[in-house]
Amino acid sequence: MIVCAGNIEQFPFATPIGIGLVDSAINLSRLILMSPPQYLVFIGTAGSYGKKEIFDIVESRVASNIEHSFLNKTAYTPIDNVVSASENVSRETIVNSSNYITASKELSKRYLSLNIDLENMEFFSVLKVAKEFNIPVAGIFVVTNYCYESAHDEFKKNHSNAMQLLDQYLRKKGLV
Repeated sequence: MIVCAGNIEQFPFATPIGIGLVDSAINLSRLILMSPPQYLVFIGTAGSYGKKEIFDIVESRVASNIEHSFLNKTAYTPIDNVVSASENVSRETIVNSSNYITASKELSKRYLSLNIDLENMEFFSVLKVAKEFNIPVAGIFVVTNYCYESAHDEFKKNHSNAMQLLDQYLRKKGLV
């Protein structure tokens, strides 16, 4: 089963599950309960903290849920904030998920210092749900922007082209 966030990130071959951590978790759980898939592939866009380039296509099986307040040492969490569907985490690109989009070069550097390269709002939820239901899972992302001050404008400017590139990549890989 191929899933995507929805709204402006939809594909004819993917089921939309909602934007952000909560809606994606609820809707993906509902889908799995109605018709459990053998595997899940989440596709979508991502922001780069600086290491990955615009229009790079990145596959990952590891996500984190680290908020800015954690980086600034003004908050902590008793729950595990990294989840992996991979045996070899050290070779994976870590994708951070939050309901907030980073728009700071300084904060982006802090994520990079933790070996976190990308940001996508839903991927952490997708991995947590897939893991709960014992379903193999992966994510495939196209980079639309850097997580700097102009993140939103860059995203809007690059989104259409990025979606086409992701579609072509998936077809070339034989996933659709």
